[in-house]
Amino acid sequence: MSARQGHPDIKTESEEDVKLDLMEDEEGLEEMSKLLEGGTPTGGFWTFEYYKSFFNVDTVQVLDRVKGSVMPMPGKNFIKHYLRSKPDLYGPFWICVTLVFSVAISGNLSTFLSQMGDQSYHYRPQFHRVTIAAVVIFMYAWLVPLCAWGFLTWQKGDEGQMGGYTFLETVCVYGYSLFIFIPTSLLWIIPLEWMRWLLILVSTVVSGSVLVLNFWPVVRDHTKVTAIATLVTIVILHSLLAIGCKIYFFQTAVPMAAPETTTQLLLTTQVTKSH
Repeated sequence: MSARQGHPDIKTESEEDVKLDLMEDEEGLEEMSKLLEGGTPTGGFWTFEYYKSFFNVDTVQVLDRVKGSVMPMPGKNFIKHYLRSKPDLYGPFWICVTLVFSVAISGNLSTFLSQMGDQSYHYRPQFHRVTIAAVVIFMYAWLVPLCAWGFLTWQKGDEGQMGGYTFLETVCVYGYSLFIFIPTSLLWIIPLEWMRWLLILVSTVVSGSVLVLNFWPVVRDHTKVTAIATLVTIVILHSLLAIGCKIYFFQTAVPMAAPETTTQLLLTTQVTKSH
């Protein structure tokens, strides 16, 4: 009898072990699928693994998102169509870094070319422009999305609305929208003022359209005044970045006539005294 009573216990323990193994396998598969899909980052926000997941993109994805940022299409939401709930920081980071150096270097070249015919001009590389460009561009790429996301989140909670974008999605769309300013800054080297302002207009319209088309579905349920004011503020801040970079880094050289005038006055005074 004791032997017969022992068999059910052994069977029950073996079944429990199998169930535990299956549950562990299912949990492992779920975690693996989340990592592959980019659903949730692993570890806490203070760990390296947490931020590593936001740089886990391939070249095809980055190029596809860059293409979407320079060719905005009505009805095609950049966040929903290109990000697909998997925002990355790799593309925005390198776009900002490239834009910093392209603006600073192109600005130096523009100054050199504009003063190349002046014999009294001595070229000095202005390395401080790199620092200024980095501060301005990275502050814009992080602080403006933070303010936009905070305001939209507050509006969503205040009016009881559903939907909206995450902070990383907002940063991602802002970062990719800056890509068009990289070729624009290179073309600003051409010393034609009308062409520079035309490039500002075209690049601002294209990149601003990406932002407007993405944030319109979020703000259209707000009041008309709030929705229009939000989109206008987004476009104005975007335009100010482009105009500010053009004015500071690509100043039009104006020939100074003061030394010649002073010399003429001195000669006139000497001639008058001689008479």
